[in-house]
Amino acid sequence: MRHRRRSRVLGRSPSHRKAMLKNLASAIFLTERDAEGEENAPKIKGRIVTTLHKAKEVRSLVEKTITIAKKALIKQEAAAEFATSAERQSEAWKTWRKSDKWQKWAAAMAPVVNARRRCIQLLGDKQAVRLLFSTVAPRFKDREGGYTRVLRLAKPRLGDAGIRGILEFTGVRDRKVMKSQKPAFDEAAS
Repeated sequence: MRHRRRSRVLGRSPSHRKAMLKNLASAIFLTERDAEGEENAPKIKGRIVTTLHKAKEVRSLVEKTITIAKKALIKQEAAAEFATSAERQSEAWKTWRKSDKWQKWAAAMAPVVNARRRCIQLLGDKQAVRLLFSTVAPRFKDREGGYTRVLRLAKPRLGDAGIRGILEFTGVRDRKVMKSQKPAFDEAAS
């Protein structure tokens, strides 16, 4: 019996499943990088194609990491008032480092560092976390949730006829809801 077991097994052992979901989650963030000229460049930014069940399973991990990064961005903006613009190891930086402002900045930045470490633990890829905090999380700053969508593809996968799906970020290729307009009848025609 499956008493309160939530996730899909996906035909894998728990360690293999966890590693696969980490790789899929980091892959969707890595599609956001500038990969021009690379051999394995993503075709479309913010989109991966996988099986439908894997996409539905990895969606919760992706949304959880975006939420962690969003909360950390608020703390990072609050810490910016105590930061310095001086170059590292310069005299101005050294005096700032010994001042009270550095203590306040370090205390304000502690939750941000914790959030980054948590995301590295969940994703397992430092470059993906860097992209998450620099590009993806600021994009969803005003959005409460629903950062991704899963779409079912019509054609099954060649070889084993598995149901394919797309996992992509929302907000880029959203459909615009347009209100229908009343037909305008020409006055001269009647």
